[in-house]
Amino acid sequence: MTKVEIIEKEIQKLKPREIAAFREWFHKFDSQKWDSQIEKDIKEGKLDKLAKKSIADHKAGRSKEF
Repeated sequence: MTKVEIIEKEIQKLKPREIAAFREWFHKFDSQKWDSQIEKDIKEGKLDKLAKKSIADHKAGRSKEF
């Protein structure tokens, strides 16, 4: 059995209040991981090309407001 399968089985045993607490914790945890990855990608220049293209497209009138 994999770690994920073990965790899934344990989560299924939680009471509704515990599931709510877990959901809140996991949302914060996942958000922090996402933010860290984006910051790392920015520092490494991985988004530079995309940003330059987006700015150029906007200046050329190829963007629109939502």
